[in-house]
Amino acid sequence: MTAGRGIVHSEMPAGPGTSKGLQLWVNLASKNKMVEPGYQEFQSKDIASTTSADGDVTVRVIAGEAMGARSPVRTRTPTMYLDFTVRPHATAPVRQPVPASWNAFVYVLEGEGVFGPTADQPAGAHHLLLLGQGGDGVEVWNRSDKPLRFVLVAGEPIGEPVAQLGPFVMNTEEEIDATVNDFEYFINGFEKAKHWKSQAMIALELEYVG
Repeated sequence: MTAGRGIVHSEMPAGPGTSKGLQLWVNLASKNKMVEPGYQEFQSKDIASTTSADGDVTVRVIAGEAMGARSPVRTRTPTMYLDFTVRPHATAPVRQPVPASWNAFVYVLEGEGVFGPTADQPAGAHHLLLLGQGGDGVEVWNRSDKPLRFVLVAGEPIGEPVAQLGPFVMNTEEEIDATVNDFEYFINGFEKAKHWKSQAMIALELEYVG
């Protein structure tokens, strides 16, 4: 989703049981702050995916490119969002290039892996590792008895000041004040927000009335 000049939205998990998900917010350059909002919807089968020749590594390419597969998702800020799964005792490391000037981090979802030199200590589930700039990418080993799953997220720095209040992200406090005013008075992109209501709230109201 591209919020642009203004969009009110709600994402609700589909199906029974516990849902697990990751949500990534990517800043827009000042020149793109007021573009028309947009939404790209893809089913799981539409996400680009590929597996290494030896079967040890599978990657789902949510944004960017990896192992020859390219995501259909379009981003205004150059972004890489990769979901890797590595089999236990994989014979070779995952090697993923990352532009030297980009910011990047790894978040481990399942298992444990060594990120960087083989002498480093492994990082386990729910650990986040910030990658330093200036390198040519990341190398990951799975020498454990369990599958390793992690996401690699990277993006090109915008290099602009950031002013943030709640869900609103602009460049100056004055722009934040103007955006809050637009939201409260339903103008400049928020015209439809006046009568908007999330499906979750509707369901709660129907349950209450029933």
